[in-house]
Amino acid sequence: MPTSALPLPPSLPIRAAQPSLTGLFLQQVRRTPTRIALECGALQRSYAELDARVNRLAHGLRARGLQPGERIAMLSENRPEYVEMQLAAAKLGLILACQNWRQSDEELQYCIRLVSPRLLVHSQRYAETAARLDHGVAQCLCIEQAYEQLLADADNAEAAEAIDPEAGLVILYTSGTTGMPKGALISQRAMLARTMISRVDGATQPTDSFIAWAPLFHMVSTDPVFGTLLQGGKVIVMDGLQVEALVRITAREFIGHLTLMPGMVDRVIAEIERSGLQPQGARSIGCMADLVPPEQIARVTTLYNAPFRNSFGSTETGSAPASRGLVPVGEAPTRLSKQQNSYCEIRLVDPDDLEVPDGQPGELAFRGPSLFSGYWGNEEANAKDFRGGWFHMGDVFVRNPDGTLDFVDRRKYLIKSGGENIYPAEIERVLLGCAGVQEAVVVRRPDARWGEVPVAFVASSEAAPDADALIAQCRGRMAGYKLPKAVVFIAFEDFPRSATGKVKRHELEARLTA
Repeated sequence: MPTSALPLPPSLPIRAAQPSLTGLFLQQVRRTPTRIALECGALQRSYAELDARVNRLAHGLRARGLQPGERIAMLSENRPEYVEMQLAAAKLGLILACQNWRQSDEELQYCIRLVSPRLLVHSQRYAETAARLDHGVAQCLCIEQAYEQLLADADNAEAAEAIDPEAGLVILYTSGTTGMPKGALISQRAMLARTMISRVDGATQPTDSFIAWAPLFHMVSTDPVFGTLLQGGKVIVMDGLQVEALVRITAREFIGHLTLMPGMVDRVIAEIERSGLQPQGARSIGCMADLVPPEQIARVTTLYNAPFRNSFGSTETGSAPASRGLVPVGEAPTRLSKQQNSYCEIRLVDPDDLEVPDGQPGELAFRGPSLFSGYWGNEEANAKDFRGGWFHMGDVFVRNPDGTLDFVDRRKYLIKSGGENIYPAEIERVLLGCAGVQEAVVVRRPDARWGEVPVAFVASSEAAPDADALIAQCRGRMAGYKLPKAVVFIAFEDFPRSATGKVKRHELEARLTA
């Protein structure tokens, strides 16, 4: 056939190749309308019942004037209405900014104002907090006071809009290197990709249950909640960690992936042994194996007859880039090399962003469909972290000859405590505002329960400084888990510094171990 006779490509974009997050959920509603989708204590809602409530909520939000792309700030404990808000946001193309209720008023106020929401939804538990914050949001909705009436007044007809896959879905907040949190915008495309990667690498099945006990402002609950509902499983909502209840649930339910964070594994083991309850099992359990004592991994995997997930991911990337590996049942690991996830690309690069050879340490740069869409209102961080068409995670790894990855260190000094990321700047900013503090530097200290905890080195002008009094000044100005677990007072001139005057944190760490 002559070249001139070749058929021309389509002149219009082909949209049918772009799956819809809401569309996939609706398929589950139509396929299994009577299957239980959501459970919280004695409350159970089928897929059809959940969808009807979500439609009413979506119509109610439209009636309040919310338009696609606008933000709703959500300040609440885990509860069924939280999941309904997430699904309604997906149907309307709204963005749910999930607020961390562990934060101080100063931090919360900053996070809410950062995203300029049209509506603040809060529970009664946080009504006083919402009232005293200068958040600047004109519309507020208390769940216990007005939520059900909002649904009762609305239509239950299908409310889903045609949404661009790149539309924002949720904003989850991460620790900030300069002292304030950053809002990571996660799109519908990214959430769908996270579900697919979890299905492939985690081998979860449509009928698997998931226990959402970890806060829904955290990706370890939000990501699998969407993933479970898109696959047709059951989401069991729990108001925070309740070890006895969790063990009872796992004695009657087979779990796809059971979230076990560092600092709680020993409590779960103790409760199973105390109660005598036999877990039904899981496809995998746990996360961040590096921060869990090996003997606990061996014991808890034996009790659940499930491997322990040797994970490395982030709010920005999801479970990827390196959460495919599993510690076998009953094994106390001595090596925790990571396995790269499916459907993502990684490079290990030097300070000039040139790829390093195997065996040499390099910063992990990531590219893949599960990646977030950038930090809200922070173009400086976006320009720096997305340079060259890759997302630079700030974590240094070495690639082994077999393709596995060994964690070396964090380029951005970070403390990982019980599943929470803490940047020293968040604590130092508060300490330096306290009376008598001349210098403050926060470092990490290993901890048997939490993996790592923050410890502050402080130079004070006070003649007889008091550590308890200093920590008391910080309380209420930062989330409780960020409070220093100890304060070490040293002279200003004793802080070890580089030629440019920067404090050498690793030398201060060495003083702790010495």
